[in-house]
Amino acid sequence: MIDLGVSKLALIAVVALVVIGPERLPKVARMAGNLMGRAQRYMAEVKSEVNRQVELDELKKMQEAATSAMKDVQSSMNEVGTTINEAKQGLSDADSKSLSSSSSLIDSYDDFADNGGYAIREPKTNLRQGRDSWGVKKSAMPQWYKKTAGVKTKIQSGAARVKRFRRAASQQKAPKSFF
Repeated sequence: MIDLGVSKLALIAVVALVVIGPERLPKVARMAGNLMGRAQRYMAEVKSEVNRQVELDELKKMQEAATSAMKDVQSSMNEVGTTINEAKQGLSDADSKSLSSSSSLIDSYDDFADNGGYAIREPKTNLRQGRDSWGVKKSAMPQWYKKTAGVKTKIQSGAARVKRFRRAASQQKAPKSFF
């Protein structure tokens, strides 16, 4: 890489000032800066494109590995399925002989299918239950306890409260002057 120190940059600036002239030097410097910026952006785009291609190749390799693994799993599942089907065939042949004697047991089992006469009750969903229900809130605390504990039993608007307290304040006797 080019090694540019402060002294070399100062020498380049002096030569540019002499060759180009003081009037055109700012325009040339601006144009050189723009060209350098464009070159850097172009190099960054090339690098990102190369990185995307490399990642795309890696993803394709991973996809091929995953599809081959999936094919292996499917083939093993097919083998297991054939083994299970063979076992079922063997069991069905052995059970066909004992099926005639077990049909009477199945018929007697169906007699108990009515759950002993007990019906399953559906929950009532239209009634509000729990601590949010009006009935529970109203009856949760007795009125005598509310009065002794100082809990509000009646709701009063802000305007009515102000009126009540102003009336009470105006009805009080004004204290006599000390003098």
